[in-house]
Amino acid sequence: MKTLILMMAWTLCSCSSFTSKEPPVQTVNALEIPKFMGKWYVLAGRFTFFEKEVHNGVETYSWNEENQRIDIDFTYNRGSFNGALKSFPQKGWIYNTKTQAHWKVSPFWPLKFDYLVVALAEDYSWTAIGVPDQKYLWIMARDWKNPDSVVAAATRALKDAGYDAQNLVTVPHRW
Repeated sequence: MKTLILMMAWTLCSCSSFTSKEPPVQTVNALEIPKFMGKWYVLAGRFTFFEKEVHNGVETYSWNEENQRIDIDFTYNRGSFNGALKSFPQKGWIYNTKTQAHWKVSPFWPLKFDYLVVALAEDYSWTAIGVPDQKYLWIMARDWKNPDSVVAAATRALKDAGYDAQNLVTVPHRW
């Protein structure tokens, strides 16, 4: 019940993305869904309130062929490396079938929010995910090591794309 209340509160806070006065956020030109699937270590970003005190944050994407969607699982240790392991399953659907870089993600029915792949390394080693109003941002990589160089590369790409890359919070990792 507590998780449901947190998720509902998060969604209310996220509704600002529906009324954005910012220019439209551009996504990457093309995303290969099979290459994008798998484990991503969350390194830095501007997070929702329920993502506070995240350690070892990992987002895992799995293509669900039967339902033609992406199953998403965000896991982390709350408060410390030894903190309680939390998991937030979500579902995603490809919204822009041309680029495959704009998804709709649902933490629970009936809510769906925009998920934009704003920047992506050519070799799919890191990515930056945003929302239309630029309030939230997630920089993730396939490897949790060397986060400073990954965040710097993603920040440069975000600035080139016109996405605000300031006020980032880092996520500590120790595996």
